[in-house]
Amino acid sequence: MHYKLALIGFGNVARSLAKLLLRKQAVLKSKYDITFSFTGISTGRHGFAVNPNGLDIEKALELVENGKDISSLNNSQFPITDSLSVIQHSSADVLFENSPVNTQTGQPALDHIRLALNLRMHAITANKGPLVHGYRELTQLAESKGKKFQFESTILGGAPVFSVMREAFPLADLESFKGIFNATTNIILSCMENGESYEAAVKYCQSIGVAETDPTNDVDGWDAAIKVCALVTVLWDTPITPQEINPIGIRGITAEMIAKAKSENKRYKLVCSAEKIDGKINASVSPQLVDAASPLYGMMNSSTGVTFRTDVILDYSIALSEKPGLQGGPVETAYGLFADFVNIVK
Repeated sequence: MHYKLALIGFGNVARSLAKLLLRKQAVLKSKYDITFSFTGISTGRHGFAVNPNGLDIEKALELVENGKDISSLNNSQFPITDSLSVIQHSSADVLFENSPVNTQTGQPALDHIRLALNLRMHAITANKGPLVHGYRELTQLAESKGKKFQFESTILGGAPVFSVMREAFPLADLESFKGIFNATTNIILSCMENGESYEAAVKYCQSIGVAETDPTNDVDGWDAAIKVCALVTVLWDTPITPQEINPIGIRGITAEMIAKAKSENKRYKLVCSAEKIDGKINASVSPQLVDAASPLYGMMNSSTGVTFRTDVILDYSIALSEKPGLQGGPVETAYGLFADFVNIVK
């Protein structure tokens, strides 16, 4: 079976996905008789390209990684001027949606996925926005079209979270979860524990590419909050927005607070949690002191993870250990997208 693929967003994650698909091309063919071609690419800064007969993906990678436009690869009889026109005219079977996250509305990713499903494409995303702001609608739309809407990469990169809870724990009641979902703030707090200032730690994160020029989403807790919302929305089928959580970030954590905690064998972590009691869900994102007995205590630098508590298994943890040099981040997230693709088409 041959699948035509469209990529909305062609940043580090999407390019890692393209390279991973090329690397796994032979085994996809031999194990599942799956072949693929790329028929549409939308980028934020390097233009758009559509060719229903297949784009030269290696050339596209080369152009973007050298800061050049990909429009020269376009071979469409229709005007291709934005992401929606890429989706509309790519003739794709599968959409990978990786545009920047909008924590407040989920747009424009929500419209991208909605259009793809209406055109009878499978939709796969690492973008938390449409999951939080449109989970029920998009899931129902996918079912009505006989397609899949998948999103395993939205929480812990490539680590399976949703599939583990939904498939490995049949009929278990989820009571609570607690974790560290944002690597940037964890790196900052780790650096401060080693004596660096908050400002120096933020600059370090920016220098290695894990924090944006404006780090607000990370340090003020919005990225962590939307991940909490994604878990609550899917696993408890209860819509919740980051605004309802109203996260507290790490700007208020001082060097003196870090030093005092260290002297007491404790650490500050940006803790993400939710608990269901008598049908009511309490969710929060805030800096908390954890001691050595907590699974979160040993998660340093870029490590992230989550612990689930159910009525049948008290504590089940999933963790991603520290990534030296942070080179693994985009590759791990890309693998989550790849796994969603394989699980859909195999």
